[in-house]
Amino acid sequence: MTAPANATATANDLTPPLRIAMIGSAVVLGLLSLLALSRAAIGVAPTAPGVGEIAVTLHLVSVLPAIPLGIYVLLTRKGGGRHRILGRIWMALMGSTAITALFIRQINHGGFSWIHIFVPATLIMAWKAIESARAGRIAQHRRRLASMFLGAMVIPGLFAFAPGRVMAIWAFG
Repeated sequence: MTAPANATATANDLTPPLRIAMIGSAVVLGLLSLLALSRAAIGVAPTAPGVGEIAVTLHLVSVLPAIPLGIYVLLTRKGGGRHRILGRIWMALMGSTAITALFIRQINHGGFSWIHIFVPATLIMAWKAIESARAGRIAQHRRRLASMFLGAMVIPGLFAFAPGRVMAIWAFG
């Protein structure tokens, strides 16, 4: 007896509590980002240190579209061409976000800060997620990408709203 066609999709999908955590965290991060960007765009946010640096600009240009794209890729139908293309774009955005973060060091007087630990974590998680997909270990691929979304985007993204950081200055003054 063969399994129904949708049984594989359900078996390889995220659990409801994980879906809720991911959606909730993406909504919070997205709304905070919109608040910060809106305040900066209309000129009511104070100028943040280092905001004119190319690394900060590239970092923001990479990470901000990665929030909605990441949640979209993780929560929609998997395995098709659209999933693969959008997943590659998301991985490129996450890689760019991690690499540009290496050049953002003005808060720690030119040195790395504790938040830079997410750079190698992001790059390693990305590599392992790609490796598991190529090997056909889809459940492992799914777990790694869910971990990457939460551990390499949401957690450092929320820390971006800590006092003294660009997004916090823009969002809260």
